Formats: sequence, C-alpha cells, structure tokens
Amino acid sequence: MPTEIERKFLVQGEGWRDAVESETRIMQGYLANNQNATVRVRVAGEQAWLTIKGMMQGPSRSEYEYPIPPEDAAAMLEELAVSAPIDKVRYRVRHGGHVWDLDVFAGDNAGLVMAEVELSHEDEAFDMPDWAGREVTGDGRFYNVNLARHPYRHW
Repeated sequence: MPTEIERKFLVQGEGWRDAVESETRIMQGYLANNQNATVRVRVAGEQAWLTIKGMMQGPSRSEYEYPIPPEDAAAMLEELAVSAPIDKVRYRVRHGGHVWDLDVFAGDNAGLVMAEVELSHEDEAFDMPDWAGREVTGDGRFYNVNLARHPYRHW
C-alpha cells in the first residue's frame, strides 16, 4: 500500500526564496471527505491528478494518486467540489538532503505559508531549515481539506 509520510511547518521569513528550484500554481478541490478517506482533484501546471488519501496516523497515511486529463479535472473542480478550490503556488526548495514543498496560499487562505517535507519513515532525521517555524503536522486546521472549508482568513 502506498504511504505518505510528511511533516508540516509554518514558514517564517523569506529566507527560503533564494533556494527555490521550481514553482507551480496549484488549484485543488475536494470531492469527498469522511472519517476513512479524502478524495481530491488537483491541477498543477498542465497536469492533473485524482488522489485518495486515508485517515492520518500521526505523520502517515495511505495515498493513491492517478493522473487524469486536465479537462476532466477542471470539470470536476467546477461541478463536483464540495467547497471552493484551494489556490496556491508551490515552491520546491532543497535543504539538507530533502526536497521541501513550500505552499504560498492565495484567496481566502492568503497569508498562510506552509512547508512540507516527505520522509521515507516516521523516525527519519532531517535538517530543520531556519525558515521552518512551528510544526503543525497533527493540527487538522492546516489540512488542505479543512482550509477549503474553513479558510485561514476567517480564523
């Protein structure tokens, strides 16, 4: 079973910008969310995916991801999403042997900047960059599915 293991942190400052390797605008929406699974559609650049994620178990959860035609993804976001899509720009930054994804949110989540690092196992050591602030891995408010329903700007 594919498993995603990631840790999430709020970002402080702008020091990460000098190390950006790539950037991609992402639009994503949620088709379903219950105690067992979340179903997401994501458009990133010219590509799109349908993703099914299981319930969080600490920093881990099952994850299944499938490429889909971008036209289908756009239709799903418009017709089937249960809330307004998340709009963000994802920056890839390499630090200490890991690639970090930094998401700068727009729209109702503007002002929120989060960093994620994917790990190969839960106890994997990693070098903490100085721009990584408070860890929010277990804080459900920062899950994208919850940001779609309860945007950061309204907290």
